[in-house]
Amino acid sequence: MKPFEYIIPNTLKEALAILSDGKKTHLLAGGTDLLREMKRGAIEPERLLNLKSIQGLTGIRQESDGWLTIGALATLSDIAEHQFVRQNYPLLVQAIEQTATPQIRNIATLGGNLCQRPRCWYYRHPDFPCLRKFGESCFAVAGQNRYHAIFGGHRCYIVHPSDAASALVALDARVKIAHSKGSRTVPLCEFFVAPRNSLIQENILPPHEILTEIQLPAPPPNARGSYLKAAERKATDFALASVALHLAYEGKRVNHLRIVLGGVAYQPWRVPHAEAILLGEELSEENIRRACEAACQGAKPLRHNAYKIPLVKGLLRKALREQMSNS
Repeated sequence: MKPFEYIIPNTLKEALAILSDGKKTHLLAGGTDLLREMKRGAIEPERLLNLKSIQGLTGIRQESDGWLTIGALATLSDIAEHQFVRQNYPLLVQAIEQTATPQIRNIATLGGNLCQRPRCWYYRHPDFPCLRKFGESCFAVAGQNRYHAIFGGHRCYIVHPSDAASALVALDARVKIAHSKGSRTVPLCEFFVAPRNSLIQENILPPHEILTEIQLPAPPPNARGSYLKAAERKATDFALASVALHLAYEGKRVNHLRIVLGGVAYQPWRVPHAEAILLGEELSEENIRRACEAACQGAKPLRHNAYKIPLVKGLLRKALREQMSNS
């Protein structure tokens, strides 16, 4: 690991001023991913900016307009154990409780979890100069690609590793981003950057901005959700595929629905064409079958990851059947 400068700003304003000087800087939140990248030589920052001392980035609060605000430095454990979150956003709790191990959840922050880098073994290995390290090719295309994307690939086939991200997209979350002149708020589904648009960036954050909040709208009446995940070893491993399902009924008909797939694309992958089959309808075996087929339309598996298609269908079928039995 190369030497680097280590800075602990006391305020958000101070942190933003430091970022604006153009020096190669990486933000440190929980550090569960960043420090691993550094140890493996995937990145070599000139300095680290530790955000942990900045006040106001760890809170979880309900706003007067019904939205829930979660500070980007709130730990996954704090969020999952928060009583209001457990009562009103059980889908998010389910996703967090299937993330990593309790020890890591005690340290990892939600903002860091959303901004973590690809888990692709070619990107992580110092001997493979892949496209995301300014190389000339994606080694996964012709190499070992059982964990890579089946949707949205374009020269690079990374998958976003966050369980919480899929649940948050299903919950229509948005993020607040601070810069030196103020802040901006964008839907979380627009936070991620497709490989066809950038081969070195996974999200829209430029070097001089900081993700400060994740915001959730009040759930619809009678909303419920399921987060199901398939992993190679156990639930705390990274997802081979996952399904975040959020829905609500009016009578017996579905009047609100979000289906988001994880572990299959560069971002949480929402499938509105599958949602359209079920919206306004009662859940039935035939409708569920059609929705599961639609969810995998457009999938383009690589040589070793076609198994993800039946896996996604099975997870979605199970999630929808669970909701059908509870309706």
